[in-house]
Amino acid sequence: MTQIDYIERAESVTPLVRELADVAEQQRYLPRPIAEAFAGLGLYRIAAPLDCHGADTDPLTQMRVIEIVSEADGSAGWNLMIGIETFGLVAPALVSCPELISDPLTIMASSTAAVGRAERRDDGWNVSGQWQFVSGIHNAQVFGATVKLYEDGEAVDDRFHYAVVEQDDYEIVDTWNVSGLRGSGSHDVRINNVTVENNRIVEPMGGLRNRSAQLRLPLGNRLAFNKVAVGLGIARAAIDSFVELATSKTPRFNSRSLRDRPSAQIAVAKAEARLHGARAAVFEQVAKNWALVVADAPLPERDRALVHVLCSDAAQAIAEVVDIVANASGTTANQVGHPLERLSRDARVIRQHATVAPQNMEDAGRVLLGLDPTGVMLRI
Repeated sequence: MTQIDYIERAESVTPLVRELADVAEQQRYLPRPIAEAFAGLGLYRIAAPLDCHGADTDPLTQMRVIEIVSEADGSAGWNLMIGIETFGLVAPALVSCPELISDPLTIMASSTAAVGRAERRDDGWNVSGQWQFVSGIHNAQVFGATVKLYEDGEAVDDRFHYAVVEQDDYEIVDTWNVSGLRGSGSHDVRINNVTVENNRIVEPMGGLRNRSAQLRLPLGNRLAFNKVAVGLGIARAAIDSFVELATSKTPRFNSRSLRDRPSAQIAVAKAEARLHGARAAVFEQVAKNWALVVADAPLPERDRALVHVLCSDAAQAIAEVVDIVANASGTTANQVGHPLERLSRDARVIRQHATVAPQNMEDAGRVLLGLDPTGVMLRI
């Protein structure tokens, strides 16, 4: 059986991603041709089990694929990353309704940003709610909504589940009015009194851990390192954009090109050092944790915590790298339409995300000192 090179496939789609990046920015969601290309190349499903038409690739391959696409456009990379997480963490639970994703071209979106209500009925569950940050929903045919189950007004249990519905049963609510990652299309989804069959109420994100080694990685780790991969692509694009600018720009009131100025030389050196260091640290720790999981060996709490330390530091590094080269670029980086202007906006979003936010560094530090974590990310 021929092994598919998903790195090569990711590289093959970047010209289309670059071509339509401005369209995504303007319409505030991913253009359909890009989503269809991701699906056709099997990129959305690289983390999914084989019986979900997935590739079950290792995390380092997933990160590199996301990084490549994000270098072409951060919003497209974010969409791909969310799709990879959805098929890697949610789709495995669809063992009771596999027909919903049996077509390899089907795209699934999901959200854990809110918890809806599912009330038991004779013919299934009556589901209602509104979920935020549903990246990629405009191109999805299936949506997984986080819900809590109720019967006669009382909670059935204290767990969350997914209610899986098809596109005719939900409404997209236009709420994604932002500056950074505008093209990710992370709008709201609303469901009003929709009956969901029993077999379409499934385990929550990361459930059914016996389905693949992927699911034995701590959920918090999984949600952190893929966000960093988006940011790494954005930071790399920022450095490359600066180098291109420095070779062609002569600053106002100056006779030397930008690249001849010591300040520009120091900026690009600092940016490369910060990016390389942060990237290497994350990849190394994720590789170590993955090797332990594949070997079915215990994962020490220290190694689990270090992923969060390094991912949160990397998110900070990404913002720093973009700031360094943007500041060295002068007013050019502020001009609408210049790559550095958009990259600056996009980089900030990564650092703000809950999975890699600064507070996770403090919580991971507690674990490194032998204390229990207090935040969610190190407990899931």
